[in-house]
Amino acid sequence: MAQADIGLIGLAVMGENLVLNMANHGYAVAVYNRTVSKVDDFVAGRAAGKSILGCRSVEELVAALKKPRRIMMMVKAGAAVDALIQQLLPHLEHGDILIDGGNSYFPDTIRRTKEIEAKGLLFIGTGVSGGEEGALKGPSIMPGGSTAAWPHVKPLFQDIAAKVDGVPCCDWVGPDGAGHFVKMVHNGIEYGDMQLIGEAYALMRDALGMQPPELRDVFAAWNRTELDSYLVEITAAIFGKQDPDTGKYLVDMILDAAGQKGTGKWTSQVALDLGVPVTLITEAVFARCMSAMKDERVNASATLKGPRAAWRGDRAKFVEDIRRALYASKICSYAQGFAMMRAAAKEHGWALDMGNIALLWRGGCIIRAQFLNRIKSAYERRPDLPNLLLDKYFRASVAKVQSSWRRVIREAVRLGVPVPTFSAALAYYDSYRRAQLPANLLQAQRDFFGAHTFERIDKPRGEFFHAEWS
Repeated sequence: MAQADIGLIGLAVMGENLVLNMANHGYAVAVYNRTVSKVDDFVAGRAAGKSILGCRSVEELVAALKKPRRIMMMVKAGAAVDALIQQLLPHLEHGDILIDGGNSYFPDTIRRTKEIEAKGLLFIGTGVSGGEEGALKGPSIMPGGSTAAWPHVKPLFQDIAAKVDGVPCCDWVGPDGAGHFVKMVHNGIEYGDMQLIGEAYALMRDALGMQPPELRDVFAAWNRTELDSYLVEITAAIFGKQDPDTGKYLVDMILDAAGQKGTGKWTSQVALDLGVPVTLITEAVFARCMSAMKDERVNASATLKGPRAAWRGDRAKFVEDIRRALYASKICSYAQGFAMMRAAAKEHGWALDMGNIALLWRGGCIIRAQFLNRIKSAYERRPDLPNLLLDKYFRASVAKVQSSWRRVIREAVRLGVPVPTFSAALAYYDSYRRAQLPANLLQAQRDFFGAHTFERIDKPRGEFFHAEWS
């Protein structure tokens, strides 16, 4: 007899923790994993005594579910999702709901939504952010797909989601791939946030010679300012951790070669397709690529020379300048991400609620921060806001810290400390605030060698001209 409220397939740590979260909120969950021994171990271990039913086949899981069946897939993005869908389809009935909770590429979610709806079923592609701890204690959830499916999952999703001021960090984002698109942008912003923090660290370590205990205190203090966020909070904790084997601070024992799973790269690629400059996120992706070239960098360091200048001045004042530069750069990062979502909404016909998206990210997720309340307020003041930099709060905030921002980048250049995302943020700001850029020369060059034509400042927009240059 069907007894489970929802089924979940894929018992890696995220899957297991989501199941435990659901059970802790009073839901009966049927679980299955391709390696069946993981089901047995989970049911006998972490799930013991909870309303969790272990299943040894897809057929058994489907039979255990109340109708309309709700099945959440927590498997690797790409071919594995398609293969699992094909395995499930013969056992499902009209109105059943498939949920992809992985980091799927949003065009795949658009395709799957169409294909599954054509079979009389419903599909949800949902971003789930917060890592292992968030999955267990309350993640940020960004669902999109078949709109008719939302009422069937809304109570469960909002019950298990993180809460901020009693408001769940979960709401319907939009049709087909909208949920996974917003999660992709979230991850792109996450790349930017992490690289910005890394550059602030590099300046304090390499220019000021600050050691982990000092850095811990700095980041803990910063977390009591406008920079209050999960990433700044855990950064302070990281600097306080000592390696039990060597007694040294653990961060100093970690190789400087960063990994990535692709969502930051997707953000940059899609931004190029949309024609939206997300320069900071793209520099953050390239910074990870550069870090991965560890052996090549070590060899280059022996022969390539840079400045030998030493830092001089008021140490405390420079640390404060770095904090201000970090905040200004963070504003530009989010401005780029929200501008990208605005462009995608227009491209795909999604009615994305930007202020609501900011609320989804206030808790549970990796980029959660008090700062997001300011973004919500900005879109409440002006729902059609084209760029966060034009909002009165963010405009004033950047004006207040701009001199510090420029000083930090100038000093980084003088000392030879790379700050690609700080620099990209400032270049974006300076480009966006200028009424005239040098693209008139670029258009002349294009017309010269390729007759690509140009518009004139003394003629209406949309009229194009060609000159005989030689």
